Amino acid sequence: MADIRAIRRRIKGVQNTAKITRAMEMIAASKMRRAQERGLAGRPFSERMQQVMADLAALPEISQAQHPLLRRKPVNRIAIVHITPDRGLCGGLNTSLNRLTASFVLEQTVPVTLIAIGRKGCDFMRRHNCDVVAEFDQLGYRPTLIDTLPISRVIIDDYSNGVFDLVYLVYAQFVSTMVQKSVRRQLLPVEPADIPRVRNVDYIYEPGPGVVLGGLLPRFVEMQVYHAILESIASEQSARMVAMRNATDNANELIDELTLLYNEARQEAITKEILDIAGGAAALA
Repeated sequence: MADIRAIRRRIKGVQNTAKITRAMEMIAASKMRRAQERGLAGRPFSERMQQVMADLAALPEISQAQHPLLRRKPVNRIAIVHITPDRGLCGGLNTSLNRLTASFVLEQTVPVTLIAIGRKGCDFMRRHNCDVVAEFDQLGYRPTLIDTLPISRVIIDDYSNGVFDLVYLVYAQFVSTMVQKSVRRQLLPVEPADIPRVRNVDYIYEPGPGVVLGGLLPRFVEMQVYHAILESIASEQSARMVAMRNATDNANELIDELTLLYNEARQEAITKEILDIAGGAAALA
């Protein structure tokens, strides 16, 4: 009977776990829909702005000396904007992002500075003695552009002042509900576009290409950081919903197995009691 009671307690515990994971799946699903809409809505603007900046930077009259965010210089220090969730329970998303950044850091021959966005990435990098100069967390799952401006300001100021010479973004790109891709992309300096001859159109910029580029460069950095955070949030909620659904399915399968084991143990106990009663009756006869 002790085994039956232990199995019953275990079934009850797994049932409670399944209820929790089911609730977390529903919460993540509701957040995922909003996060996907925000991330996908900003993607065309982000991609088009990146293309415009690359086209402007490729113009022959643009001087890199006039725009610090375009300046190319010997790389003595690299900065990585490492974007991860604040929480776990989202499958292998955090592990994939941390592994991508860690492997890149180990491959470099120059010092690497980290700007960590998200508690999971910051904790991982600090445990491995990485140089984390700035930490941002608790942005929530619906941040605005104003919430991310301090991050962009750190990047712009430190790059302009020569603290680091190359900036990368590491984040989770949302592909679909089932697929999230960890990517590393260069943010600064802005790479000039290799414009094909068929696309070589002579646009007219007012008041001039240099003025337009100078005004757009800070906005470009702000938008790219903001959009990367939106993509990461959409990926996080999608990964968490899938992970909690898998956890619920696994819990239900375990409940079925434990129920079968419980029925077998209970049947065995009943059979033993019947045999004892039959044996006692036979002894009395």
